[in-house]
Amino acid sequence: LAYTQCSTLMELFVLIVGAGPAGLATAACLSEHSVPYLIVEREDCSASLWRNRAYDRLKLHLAKEFCALPYMPFPADTPTYVPREEFVKYLDRYIERFGIQPRFCTAVESAAYDVGSKRWAITAHDTVTGEEILYEARYLVVATGENGVGRIPEIPGLESFPGETIHSSIYKSGGSYAGQRVLVVGSGNSGMEIAYDLATHGADTSIVIRSPVHIVKRESIRMGMTLVKHMPVTMVDYLIVMINNFVFGDLSRHGIVRPKIGPFLLKAKAGRSPVIDVGTVELIKKEVIKVVRGISEIVGNEVSFEDGKESSFDAIVFATGYKSTANNWLKDDKCMLNDDGLPNKGYPNHWKGENGLYCAGLSRRGLAGIAMDANNIANDIVSVADHVSV
Repeated sequence: LAYTQCSTLMELFVLIVGAGPAGLATAACLSEHSVPYLIVEREDCSASLWRNRAYDRLKLHLAKEFCALPYMPFPADTPTYVPREEFVKYLDRYIERFGIQPRFCTAVESAAYDVGSKRWAITAHDTVTGEEILYEARYLVVATGENGVGRIPEIPGLESFPGETIHSSIYKSGGSYAGQRVLVVGSGNSGMEIAYDLATHGADTSIVIRSPVHIVKRESIRMGMTLVKHMPVTMVDYLIVMINNFVFGDLSRHGIVRPKIGPFLLKAKAGRSPVIDVGTVELIKKEVIKVVRGISEIVGNEVSFEDGKESSFDAIVFATGYKSTANNWLKDDKCMLNDDGLPNKGYPNHWKGENGLYCAGLSRRGLAGIAMDANNIANDIVSVADHVSV
């Protein structure tokens, strides 16, 4: 391979990009098979999303038995729904147990497959020293996550809003918003939970709900994830919807409509997760949290909605999701990833590209999907390569 302005060149067998749960799980699975690897991370710590970009009250939305990484279940005394801080401690123990040593502050700038050498040529730089680092790797694992950067939609007049506008990745607690009029944009799990947190801290809270959404109790999803292993998904969906309709009643008069397709099938087909209710529905029923339609325009503090109503706000929190950053640096003419940085292939074949390229944690199947990807990748590398010769 031809390089210019080379400071450091490292030859590797497997390079894992990203030290979040997906990268850590892949590293552990490779270690269990004695496969050599290097894991690089652009931030100065592992799992930066969980450590630095998650709100205080966050808990894992699924029961702990569905969220453990490979080869290490949660301790028996761990709460069923693991709080963020406990999950970070679990990841630290995971790193220690498997001797994972990420190279931090290493930002990958480009990765392209070289046909002549049959290796991936990766250019990175040390964000502290500025040093350029070049890698040659037989196998490349994209584990940078679905939540690379926050996505804020383009809204006419947003730039005129004088108050605070933040993405949910910046939000920590509703304590500093007491007495303020706050609009939450987005009705997924983050949006619903942030709205609840704001309201319970005394903010005058509204939430934009544009699309149909499944709202469920934690216990019903835990039951459904167990049943779906033994029953057709359509039957499980029917049962889950019936239970939650009984629990919540008709929410359509409060501005919340269920999708026509069931929650598990919707997750499988479109990657859209049901919303786990943390108490938000009750506050919506009491009109402590107000449901509004989509935004049509913003003029100063005034926000106009698609139904013609207007309200003024002091702050806006965008819980409008993330986008993957992998396409910014991955030069893959075989197109393992689509324009959104997510796999082109559908589940369960999404994790494998061509020429020794893999992705972990991009299937929109949470921590359970990460564990499956990591095991699949390690097993595949072992099956097609003599990992002693690098």
